[in-house]
Amino acid sequence: MKALRRLPLGSLTDRPDHELVGVLRMPELTVSPLRAIVKRIIGALLALLATVIIVYVDRDGYRDANGDGLSLLDSLYYATVSLSTTGYGDIAPATASARLVNVLVITPLRVLFLIVLVGTTLEVLTERSRQAFKIQKWRTKVRDHTVVVGFGTKGRSAVNALLGDENVAPGQIVVVDTDQQALDAASALGLVAVHGSATRSDVLRVAAVQHARAVVVAPNRDDTAVLVTLTARELAPKAHIVASVREAENVHLLKQSGANQVVVSSETAGRLLGMATSTPLVVDIMEDLLTPESGLAIAERAVEPAEEGGSPRHLPDLVLGLVRDGVLYRVDAPQADAIEPGDKLLYVKKVTQAEKIEQR
Repeated sequence: MKALRRLPLGSLTDRPDHELVGVLRMPELTVSPLRAIVKRIIGALLALLATVIIVYVDRDGYRDANGDGLSLLDSLYYATVSLSTTGYGDIAPATASARLVNVLVITPLRVLFLIVLVGTTLEVLTERSRQAFKIQKWRTKVRDHTVVVGFGTKGRSAVNALLGDENVAPGQIVVVDTDQQALDAASALGLVAVHGSATRSDVLRVAAVQHARAVVVAPNRDDTAVLVTLTARELAPKAHIVASVREAENVHLLKQSGANQVVVSSETAGRLLGMATSTPLVVDIMEDLLTPESGLAIAERAVEPAEEGGSPRHLPDLVLGLVRDGVLYRVDAPQADAIEPGDKLLYVKKVTQAEKIEQR
């Protein structure tokens, strides 16, 4: 742990944006190869058309070997040999038919050759430039996002739950992991991906954790979770940090490190397994409540003015608890007998098919 602390804090954050390409990966829209090639051909044709117009408008400034001035066909021919970097040699089309063949047949073949030959290189260079521009824009504007550390089973389930909330967009979730395959899967979902160990403060800074609204700590090891939580709390004193551990004996370490809430994954799974042996349908209901995409889901909402002063047990919604000043009271607690202004209700919400479509 001490060795990690000796790493330079600004080793990543002090780099220019273009050097973060490969470390910080912005989501990309998927484009089919055929569509990409068609877009390149259209761009080449537009450039060719612009060149023809420029040459033809200024045709008096050009001289042809035949000495008869430049026609529109001559301008087109000059544009094609110029843009294709062919230049002039000892053999050049002299008749109109030869030049027409050069324009209609030779030039498209030449363009196709250039696309096949240098298309990949240009695409890589363009992609790096586009990624650098996106990184620069994202780092200046990102605020109130969610950082998910670890994109394994727990991290993916957490992301699915976040995406089920209609207020959370994929671009507002940043995944930090050292596994490139996991980061590729995150990018495929439209998430921002950061390659690196979240135990390093400079990696978390690249993920803009200092501006994050919430941090989900879901690594595979409890000691890693403690170090990540400690580092994240140091960088983001006001963020809501939720951590996952395997063993209940490590909960107090996460709490002391700065986690607001700790979920014990092994005990939760064990309880569900025990319930499944005697009351399997109860497990089905629990799974339904924890899946926001369909069926029933646990949600939170603000109280309405007409509900103030009444009892949450008398509302049409099935209320499970009441949140007042950041403290949760179960519906059977004395503090939840009367609803006060500013309270929030935790209730069971039915997710319809229409709501699922809107969320997506």
